[in-house]
Amino acid sequence: MSKFVIYQVLPRLFGNICTTNKHNGSIEENGCGKFNNFTSKALSEIKSLGITHIWYTGIIKHATLTDYSSNGILNDHPAVVKGNAGSPYAIKDYYDVDPDLAENVETRMNEFEELVKRTHNSGMKVIIDFVPNHVARQYHSDAKPTGILDLGEKDHSNWAFSPLNNFYYLPGQAFSPQFNVQGYQEFPAKATGNDQFTASPSQNDWYETVKLNYGINYMEGHQKQFNPIPDTWHKMLDILLYWGSKNVDGFRCDMAEMVPVEFWSWAISKVKEQYPEIIFIAEVYKPSEYRNFICNGKFDYLYDKVGLYEILRNVTSRNYPVREITNAWQSLDGIENKMLNFLENHDEQRIASGFFSGDGMYAQPAMIVSATLTQAPVMIYSGQELGERGMDSEGFSGMDGRTSIFDYWGVKSIQNWSNGGKYDGKLLTTEQKELRAFYQKLLNITLTEKAITDGQMYDLEFANFDTPKFNTHEQYAYFRKYNDELLLVVLNFDDKPLDTEVHFPFEVFQYLGIEEGQNYTVVNLMDESEKYPLLTLSSNHAFVSYMAPWKGLILKLKRV
Repeated sequence: MSKFVIYQVLPRLFGNICTTNKHNGSIEENGCGKFNNFTSKALSEIKSLGITHIWYTGIIKHATLTDYSSNGILNDHPAVVKGNAGSPYAIKDYYDVDPDLAENVETRMNEFEELVKRTHNSGMKVIIDFVPNHVARQYHSDAKPTGILDLGEKDHSNWAFSPLNNFYYLPGQAFSPQFNVQGYQEFPAKATGNDQFTASPSQNDWYETVKLNYGINYMEGHQKQFNPIPDTWHKMLDILLYWGSKNVDGFRCDMAEMVPVEFWSWAISKVKEQYPEIIFIAEVYKPSEYRNFICNGKFDYLYDKVGLYEILRNVTSRNYPVREITNAWQSLDGIENKMLNFLENHDEQRIASGFFSGDGMYAQPAMIVSATLTQAPVMIYSGQELGERGMDSEGFSGMDGRTSIFDYWGVKSIQNWSNGGKYDGKLLTTEQKELRAFYQKLLNITLTEKAITDGQMYDLEFANFDTPKFNTHEQYAYFRKYNDELLLVVLNFDDKPLDTEVHFPFEVFQYLGIEEGQNYTVVNLMDESEKYPLLTLSSNHAFVSYMAPWKGLILKLKRV
């Protein structure tokens, strides 16, 4: 697949125009976005950013404190729900969609199916979460197809482990966490989602979830009992095929590394037999396991959090030297194009928060790296393009620099952009408009320049360690090339303007097949109004340019 760009968005937040924002407010008090808020106009504006895929986060029905019992949906006990809205990762029914997101709860699946159609008609593809490792403590599917058994329905709960079981049990022990759960009963207790095989998880654990059993006996040396194929494998394959039948185009697989790679190999192969174009993106945080999940697990892409994200964040926050970016891509050693690059998602602190950089504009050079360093896909998180700060204390989620996934809330920056459903951005500040224009320019360049989508990269950092006007603690530079198309990217991570120069080593001409001594016209794709003299590409000549603080140049070089 050619390079693509993902827009992650929580529908619960995106379409909510309510400005009450009461701490710990209910859905009636604080409002909630709906599937139908993604109108053709809204989708067209998202696409114009340079977006090819939308990751709709929080689609599958999860535990919540909102009462839908009149619609035949069982209520959840408040002791095992995080926030009033509930965590999108505490799945309550794999075969249903979140009723919060429907205008009419009874037709909620139809409303989701129409959203998929509108997204496709707008020229974009649909990604949803697949949460394979854990479910809500009170999992119950009231929407499962005929003939499908519920998770745990045939379990032997007096067995701590069996490959026939869907859950892990603690026989003879009642669920008794290290906090008050008055009125909630679970006997025997089940293991908690973050691999806590105890009846007494803490408030820092994923206590609202129970771990699914894929045939690994954690209690006795992590024995793998995969023959015959464990029951959970079949149930989860059925779920993947069900959503494939809804015409989704991909799955972002939550905490994929906590599920055995053997399951992924088996399941992904079977899904792609029926839906060959579906993509699978794994949330994996162990670099030592990257190749295992790509080669053996058959994932298309993996999160690059512990590598490029962490380094770009630390560089932007002024902790790391910029030259550490070189270590990030080199450590991947050939699989860099299989990583999903990002600077924000629902788990991470907002760029503009006081915990990161304090201003979304400061991440421009980091975002250019994330989008253009390799052929890998890149993702932005709804509100990132508007400099959303995430500095609200919504309820269950405190003021932590993140936009809450647990609470009903109105996100002011997104509300200003949507302007009551007009999606015209007229209420945005000047800086928000400038930042959105930056993302729109960058992401469209990312999609249209063959040197970025299909080309080679040559890192110029090592060749400029001794360049007087190039500080490898603050500046970064590299080439991207495809056939006769050549881009030079120069970045300034400093908070001061400066004149910089970039030298080209003799080796770059050999590596990229460039004839030394040729003259090139220079156009900055980020601002084509800027004027540059002819550039002689030679190991005896440097590129010299003024650099504004926290900015980057994407220079298209055309041979004269």
